[in-house]
Amino acid sequence: MATGLLVRLDAQAGKEREVEQFLKSALPLVEEEIGTRSWFAVRFGKGEYGIFDTFLDDAARDEHLLGPVAMALQQSTDLFDSEPRVQRIEVLADKMPVNPTPQDTKGLLLTFKAKAGHEIEVEQFLREARPMVMEEPNTTAWFAIRTEDGDYGIFDVFPDNGARFIHLMGHVPRELAKHSMSMLGSVPELHMVNVQAEKLGV
Repeated sequence: MATGLLVRLDAQAGKEREVEQFLKSALPLVEEEIGTRSWFAVRFGKGEYGIFDTFLDDAARDEHLLGPVAMALQQSTDLFDSEPRVQRIEVLADKMPVNPTPQDTKGLLLTFKAKAGHEIEVEQFLREARPMVMEEPNTTAWFAIRTEDGDYGIFDVFPDNGARFIHLMGHVPRELAKHSMSMLGSVPELHMVNVQAEKLGV
C-alpha cells in the first residue's frame, strides 16, 4: 500500500516569493528519489503553502524524510512563520497518469471525518470512486487518503481551472454529497490550491 505525507507551511510575511522559489528548487532533488511516486508543491492561499507526496512504501517515505528536501526545509527557518506541520497518510486508492507530462496548475484538497462506526463505509466509497475518476481525462492524478489522525480526504490535480470545475461537477462530488449524512462526521473542508511544481511517476 502506498504511503504519503501532507505538509503545511506558513510563509513569513513578505517572503512568499522566496518560499515559492524554494519549493520549485526542491523539484530536481525529488526527481532523484526513486521511491517518491509523486510530489506536489502547492499554494493554498496568501502565505499558505504545502507539499503533498506519495511513496512506494514506508521505507521510501522514511528515506525522503531524511533526504535533501527535508534537510533544506530545516535550514530555511527564516522563510517560515512556524515549524512545518507534517501528517503521514495512507493512500487508499489513486489514479496516476500512464505517460506523465507534468503541466498541472490547479488542484484540490478535500478533508473530512468519518461518522463514528462508518469508517469502513467511507474507505469503501473512496476506493470505489477510482473507476469514476479514471473516466475523467482531464483529472491528471487523484489520491484518496487516510491521515494518521484518522481523517479522510482526496487530493487531485488538473491542467487548468476548467478541468477542476468539470471534476467538481462530476460523479465523485455528487456521490459524496448524496452519502454525506450517513457516512460523514464533519462538513468536508475544501481547499482550492495552485500547483507550484510537481513530480508524477517514478
